[in-house]
Amino acid sequence: MRTQVAIIGAGPAGLLLAQLLHLRGIDSVVLEARSREYIENRVRAGVLEYQTVDILKGAGVADRLLREGLRHEGVEVLFKGRRHRIDFGALTGHGVTVYGQQEVVKDLVAARVATGRPIHFEVDHVSVHGIDSASPSVRYRAGGSEHTIECDFIAGCDGFHGISRPSMPSDVLRLYERVYPFAWLGILAEAKPASDELIYANHDRGFALLSMRSPTISRLYIQCEPDEDLATWPDERIWEELQVRLSTVDGFRLDTGPVLQKGITPMRSFVAEPMHHGRLFLAGDAAHIVPPTGAKGMNLAVADVYVLSEALSHFYKGQGPAKTEKLERYSATCLQRIWKVQRFSWWVTSMLHRSHTDNEFDRRRQLAELEYLTTSRAAALTFAENYVGLPLG
Repeated sequence: MRTQVAIIGAGPAGLLLAQLLHLRGIDSVVLEARSREYIENRVRAGVLEYQTVDILKGAGVADRLLREGLRHEGVEVLFKGRRHRIDFGALTGHGVTVYGQQEVVKDLVAARVATGRPIHFEVDHVSVHGIDSASPSVRYRAGGSEHTIECDFIAGCDGFHGISRPSMPSDVLRLYERVYPFAWLGILAEAKPASDELIYANHDRGFALLSMRSPTISRLYIQCEPDEDLATWPDERIWEELQVRLSTVDGFRLDTGPVLQKGITPMRSFVAEPMHHGRLFLAGDAAHIVPPTGAKGMNLAVADVYVLSEALSHFYKGQGPAKTEKLERYSATCLQRIWKVQRFSWWVTSMLHRSHTDNEFDRRRQLAELEYLTTSRAAALTFAENYVGLPLG
């Protein structure tokens, strides 16, 4: 099999890259280790920056998003029993849209199938070869048979645990990581969201977040231990803890309901540099992970593949040595934004979570930072412009 770009991974990064390349007349093949049913029902983040929405609109995959997505013009920060609103619209002129990652994936899979271009699910034994040459290849097994894709470029969009990043030479790759001493216990519940906007809560017992996926489905989180045993958290205990951490002096209460899903999310910051070597390019979680507090994971993936699609288009339309210019700058272009997003995600995480190593000084400092954030226009603007999305280039 021959194609121009072999894409490993059918998450938001790989699928969006395939769609953007298709619109530019560039051929691709998408490989995915999981089934279509699995990737379309895997619950992940759901806050989209305004630029992410614009990119999805430009890719022709935003019709359902624009109908069903929940537009938010701000968030609320809760501490010492009081809620404080940060008005994104007034501060930046932009907002965000709440629309689940699995819904984005469904839309992108449908768009890919509609193009008639190849997308292969449930493949295994994937390996990359010849990335230092002008003719790399990807080998994989599907249906008990061995296959090879000859291509010009390989896009590694296969996540943190995928094969793409480890396929880069170890003496080239530099890894930067911070593992946090806490995790999130998250639930998806059939309950009307108790707020029209997200609530980020700092409580003496730890962080909590009220989010939503629709007018009838709530998504909620509480800070917990990384090695927490989910069996010790029956639904009743989760709801009780959420009520405590999201309580206010004016008697705010959550609407409760059946818990549809629950799980533990570890917290880490991770960056791999550079994001390309030879003809292999990394995008999304294959290259970086952010703690979910800042709602940046999928947005970074979308930014990566937008930059990569532009660079590949420039290559195929260009002439002479200049046609590789944007591809050569791909890593540096993406990393400039990634490190700013890492800084923001770390800042919000450290401001809202309690750590076992914190003493009373740390607690007072944290509360002072929250007071400053919610009383200073300059601090609120910094938060808002990062939350709605930094410029792509």
